[in-house]
Parts: sequence; C-alpha cells; structure tokens
Amino acid sequence: MNSCTILRSVLRSLNTSWVSNQRRWIRSAPSLYRTAGHTSNTTVHHSEATLGKLRSLNRQFDRRLRSVYQRYADGPDHTVFQGSHHVYIVEGCGIYRMGHTEEEQDMVQVFHTDCAGDVEGTIQRVRLSATESILAATAKNSHKEEAKCVVIRLDNHNAPQKPMLILDNVFSFEWASDDVLVYTTQEGLQCRHVFRLHLTNTGNQSELLYEEKDPEFFVEVSRSRDQRLLTINCSSKKSSEVWLIDSKCPFSPPTQVQPRQPGLLYHVEHSNNLLYILANTGTGHEYQLLRAPLSSPAMQHWKPIFSPGPGAVIKDMEMLQDHCVITVREPQGQLQLQSISLKSPDHGTVLQLPSWACAVETQRIGTVDKDTFSFLLSSPVHPPIRYHLSPAHQRPLSREHAFQHQHTLLTECHTTRLQAASQDGTMVPMTLFHMKALADLSEAPLLVHVYGAYGLDLNMSFSPEKRLLLEDNWTLAYCHVRGGGECGVSWHRAGCLQQKMKGVEDLSACIQTLFQSGVSQPALTALTARSAGAVLAGALCNKNPHLLTAVHLQAPFVDVLGTMQDPSLPLTIEERGEWGDPLTNPQDRDNIASYCPCHNIVPQLYPSMLITAYSGDSRVPLSGVLKYVERLKKAIQTHTSSSSRLPIKGNVPTIMLDLQPGNDHFGPEDFDQSVSETAQQLAFFYTVLGLEYKGSQQKMRGKRKRTIKNMTIPCQFPHHVIGQINMRT
Repeated sequence: MNSCTILRSVLRSLNTSWVSNQRRWIRSAPSLYRTAGHTSNTTVHHSEATLGKLRSLNRQFDRRLRSVYQRYADGPDHTVFQGSHHVYIVEGCGIYRMGHTEEEQDMVQVFHTDCAGDVEGTIQRVRLSATESILAATAKNSHKEEAKCVVIRLDNHNAPQKPMLILDNVFSFEWASDDVLVYTTQEGLQCRHVFRLHLTNTGNQSELLYEEKDPEFFVEVSRSRDQRLLTINCSSKKSSEVWLIDSKCPFSPPTQVQPRQPGLLYHVEHSNNLLYILANTGTGHEYQLLRAPLSSPAMQHWKPIFSPGPGAVIKDMEMLQDHCVITVREPQGQLQLQSISLKSPDHGTVLQLPSWACAVETQRIGTVDKDTFSFLLSSPVHPPIRYHLSPAHQRPLSREHAFQHQHTLLTECHTTRLQAASQDGTMVPMTLFHMKALADLSEAPLLVHVYGAYGLDLNMSFSPEKRLLLEDNWTLAYCHVRGGGECGVSWHRAGCLQQKMKGVEDLSACIQTLFQSGVSQPALTALTARSAGAVLAGALCNKNPHLLTAVHLQAPFVDVLGTMQDPSLPLTIEERGEWGDPLTNPQDRDNIASYCPCHNIVPQLYPSMLITAYSGDSRVPLSGVLKYVERLKKAIQTHTSSSSRLPIKGNVPTIMLDLQPGNDHFGPEDFDQSVSETAQQLAFFYTVLGLEYKGSQQKMRGKRKRTIKNMTIPCQFPHHVIGQINMRT
C-alpha cells in the first residue's frame, strides 16, 4: 500500500489501468496499423532537410527501441499472482493459470476477452474469491475511460470460459465472500457509488451499499492483506474517510473508522483484530503508523507504533502475518525497509536497499507464504530485480538471479544525488544517472524530468528508452520539486495552491545548479514532462527559456486557468484542492494566472517543442492544448519579425504538435504504436540538440557545437553534493 494511494482518484496523473502498474514494454501486442494520428507542424521556421532527418532518425530509433525492449522482455513479470491452488498469469487480453507443482506446469487459458461478446481491451484488475472458485476481472480499451467487469466461474475445463455475468462501468472491486462481490461504478472520471452483488442459484442481486455526496471525493474499495476486511476508501485532496466491511459478515452495513476532517489523511490495514493505520498525524503532518482495536476504530483510540526519523518519510507499507514492512525515504533520498514486529513494535530491523534503487514495487504472492515480502527494485535505468524478505524466519534480504547485463550496468552506471538551493533557500533534491564521471559531463546531452503535483512522486521505475539514452552517454536528471510527494505531505503542500510557483522556482534552480556543477549546458539540455508536470515545464519556458533547447510535453495540462474556470469539465471540482477555485476566489484566480503556461506566453525565443496530445483526452481538454500551441506560434512569429536582427538559421524554434486519435491520457497501449511514439520523441531530441545518432553512440555535429561563455547564468543557487554512488503523469 503506497501512501500516495490514500489520495487515489482518477486524476489527470493516475493511470487507472492494471492495478499493479503493468509494464507495457514487456508485452508485445499483435502488430496493428497505426491509425491516422497526424503530426501538425506549426513550425515558425523549418527546412525540408530538417524534417527529412527527423523522419530518418525516427525509423532508426524505432528499430533500436524494439531491440532494447526485447532485451528486457524476460525480466520479472509482475502480472503473475498466486492463488491457493494455481498460479495466474495476465497477458494482454487473456488470463492463464497453471498448477503449483512441477507436474502441473501446463498453461491453461481461463478467460479471453474474445469469449465475452462486447468486452474488449486489455485486462486491468483480477480478483479471486476466497476458495478460488470464482474470478472477477476488468477489461478496458484505450478509447474508453470505463471498464467492464466479467465474473467467471472456475472449473477444470481446459478452454476459456464465458462470463457468468458482465458488469458495466466498474472501477474497483473485491470479494467479500465466495458469493459476494463489492464494487464501485465509474461515471466519466468520478466514482461515488459502491454496490454489493450477491450471486445466488436463483439469480444475482445488486444493492447500493454507499453513495458519496461530496463531488470532491473519489471512492474505491480495497481489501486488507489478511483478507479479513474490505475497505471503502473515500478520498479528496484534503482529507479521507474509511468504512469497513467484515468478510465474516458480508451483509452487515459498513462501519466507519474515523469521520473525515480537514487535513486528515489515513489508510487502514488489519491483523489479529487490530487496525494498523497509516495517517498524517506525525510531526509536521507527516505519515506515521498507528494501531487501534477493531472494535474501537475511532481516532481517539489510535496509538503510534512507528514514526520515521527527522527528515525521513514513509513511502509504503506492507502487512505480513506477524510483521509490517515499511518503505522509508531517507533525507538523502535513498530508500530503506524497516521491518516491525506486530507483537513487539518497539523492536524493528532496518534494511538498507541498494544505493541505485529508486522504485520499490510490492508483489503480493497470495496465500503461499503470508510472512514473506516479495518486491521489485528498479531505477529508470536499472531493470527490475526481484527480492524476497522473510522477517519471521530472520532470513535476510535475498535477490533472485539477475542477468549479466544488469550486473554490468550496476558497476558502470553512476547514481548521483544533488541538492539545489531554490529562490527561498529551500534545498531541492535531484537524482542523476550518468555513465561518465560527474567532472566529465560538460559536453553530455542532458534530459531533465519534472512532475511536481498532487503529492505524487516523479516516476522512477525502469524505462528501456531511458536506458538507451544512458548507453548513448546522456545524463538523466530527475528533479524532485515541491508539489510532488518525494519529501512527504509537507513537500506537497509547499508546492500547491498559492505555493505552486515554488515548484517552478525549484525546477529553475535545479537546472542552473546542474550547469554550475559542470553538468551539460543549455544548448544540450532537453526537458520532458507529461500531464500536470507540463504546468511547471511550461511556466519555466515562459520565465527562463534560455535554460533549455528542447522540450517534450505529453498530454500536457497547460491551460490551468481556463480548465479550472469550467466546472462542467470532469476534474475541475475534484482538483480545487490542488489548484484553487478561480471562480469564487479572486486570490486563487490571480495566483493561477501568474504561472499558467497558456496565459503567460510572451514574444521571445522559446525552446523547440514537441507536444503530444490525444484528441479525446478527457483529463486534459484538447482545446487548451490547441490554444497553447497557437499562442506559442504567434509569440515566436512576433519575436522573430520584430527582432532588430534576423535570427540565425537553425536557431528559430520548432513547435510540433503530434495529435493522436483516441482518449487515452497515458499514451497508446498497443506495442507498435507506443514504440513509434517514443521513437519520434527521441528523434526530436537528437535533431533539435544537433546530435548525430550512430547505432549505440551519439556525437555532436560540429555546426551545433557551441559553448555558453557568452550566456550569463545567475549564481545565487550554490549546489550541495550529498554523495555520489555507483492525475494528470
């Protein structure tokens, strides 16, 4: 359970697909013709030679990416889960199973969407009933927000089964018993209703169990690790509320844990008639672990049993049979596991994770071993490696066999953690990945990543295309600015609402600190952001465009003011806690207007931009993206036409809009389309930065190689090296 999920909703940032974050790069879907997405080139100045080189590079990167993806196709697959009798594998549109023993290794398909009539798309979530007699799963395609839930009776047949029931518009669901399914329905981007479905021999009966009245709240159901409790989680940007359903009496009405109150966020787990509550009741309103009797769940009975040290924050919690394993982010940015005995909470064990680890992904291994913790460790450039921890047997951290290329990368790749002093003196953490020594990076191309919204961490899980760039001697920088969740709840609150500009200042400070540290230069620097991360990226381009040469924005949220002034849009009301309410609060309106990318465009020399948008995206209205592109185009035209000197050929920015069909905010699910889109992004970076691409290495073209000796960069942001070590997203 990640602490970020306490605020889970269908954000502009949250991918509602496959509950365990299925890596689309490991599953190659059948080749499909890339339907007519078109690239609208609103370039102020370009040449056919430049566009020809872009197309040529696109084809080269398409081939290279397929090779890189294939290299990691056999990595740990976390679409596997285990029941009492079988191992289940989710692959694309099908669900398969095989027995636990060596004699039962034949793979049998138990469901495929082709057997379910109008059900189409890929599998999202799968849940087994307690006795493994019934399976429920949702399937969704990229052209619809809502998913269909199929209920399948499992038997000994060796052919895919037809569903016994299909439910429309289902978001989350859990089994309360073998014949009772609790689920939420989704309307657009909102979930407010919880139903209880009773499967009987005489028919199926569904009744409304809970209805959320507040439009700022999002509702989902989940299940405790010990399978005892179902939780109805009601969450807004500012508070949360949990209701419980005991699986021992699934027809009883839900009981409330703690009524919602402003500023209180909490999540509930269970073990041995005790509730374990992760709540932001610690120092500075950060998360701590508390405990209360199941019979007395209200807040006055909560007793703290674990709080992280100064500057450290809780990032994740996993309940085992007799232990709780907590993932903690240390002040320096490294991750560690703390194992706490539920019988003696004062006694715990600290396990330091490898220094390169940036992402921990829990793998619930089902009923096979209830006191073993299995998880994947990765970074943007380190492929996932599966680890096991068994606190009850006092077994240390163990790692499964890794491929040789993973060992090689561990020794060759540097992971460096820096800090930048922002405008108000706040120290902002950064994570760098590079192959050469830090002192040898002045001529290396730099790709900067930023998000900084909703209290969510910047995505630091493995990405094959980032590995490709690293092998080509790029430096990858991840800026953990305020507004995100890397440094806790207070870090988010310091960068939202009236403080949103702090994230822009943090991003600017990070980039300037990198330059002052000898890492790259503006002529070789690109910035990438998606969804709500485009707010900070776009604001930086308006404020300090000289820091960048290339920018890629995917599904960008760039018209904050226009969107938040339209309550008819699906996320406007729900997201007032992040951006403010410009309709009723003049201060909020003025604040949003001060940083909104679309409303602060001025005639100046902007970086070149590739903007990828999706025509039916309901999280980020296309009208705002088109408005942003048109205003950029006019501003650049005004600047170049009024300049006292004609711009040097090649220095006039290119603004490219890649408009794709469909309403998937998170990019194409089809493998071929995804590769093609990523190849275009890489080709754009290489073309704009003037880099030659030759197989596995790049070099700078002479005509683009330039220094920054005539560019003045303010020096008020000294860098601090901590240490060098080897819903709108």
